[in-house]
Amino acid sequence: MYEVYIFDLDGTLLDTLEDLYLSVNHALGACGFPLRTSAEVRRFVGNGVRMLMHRAVPDGERNPRFEEALEIFRNYYMQHSLDNTGPYPGITEMLQRLKARGKRLAVVSNKFDAATKELIAHFFGNLVEVAIGENEAQGVRKKPAPDTVNEALRQLGVGKERAVYVGDSDVDLQTAANSDLPCISVLWGFRDRDFLAAHGATMFVQTPEEILDFN
Repeated sequence: MYEVYIFDLDGTLLDTLEDLYLSVNHALGACGFPLRTSAEVRRFVGNGVRMLMHRAVPDGERNPRFEEALEIFRNYYMQHSLDNTGPYPGITEMLQRLKARGKRLAVVSNKFDAATKELIAHFFGNLVEVAIGENEAQGVRKKPAPDTVNEALRQLGVGKERAVYVGDSDVDLQTAANSDLPCISVLWGFRDRDFLAAHGATMFVQTPEEILDFN
């Protein structure tokens, strides 16, 4: 059915929560702010690192030390993004099987672009042809705008007619809708089935292997 698979990263391919949680609290602690729980950080992710820190820092961007905290987070995360992060069970095998069937694979993320590319290269090598992260300075709006998806399709040199988006959040559902793509919602990520269904999800998978059934 589908020839092109565009994946979200955090909560879909990689379990990044622990490193995000530790990086957020490193930045908060360095600025003397109250620390956050892992459950809070799980709720905060999905809209890029700036929004993540906006939600984590007291008073968000109104806090006079917000930019400092954001910069500390960025620097620390770039140094520690591989400490506890790895693919969810079955992800690499699923990508290998899609690749073996001649499918085209891309990743679009609201994680900053350098970290996105580094993580994809480290964990998946040439299985993923295109990896695009947050790069609004270059005019590519972050999700749920369709810009990263459109750029991925452009770099792959394909249309969207037989493409599908795969993600774990409401942001991913919105991104797919804004890109005129169907969306497969995974249930091992940062949001649960009830939450996703309430935001319009209709196609669910419990395991990475089930993604192959949509082939």
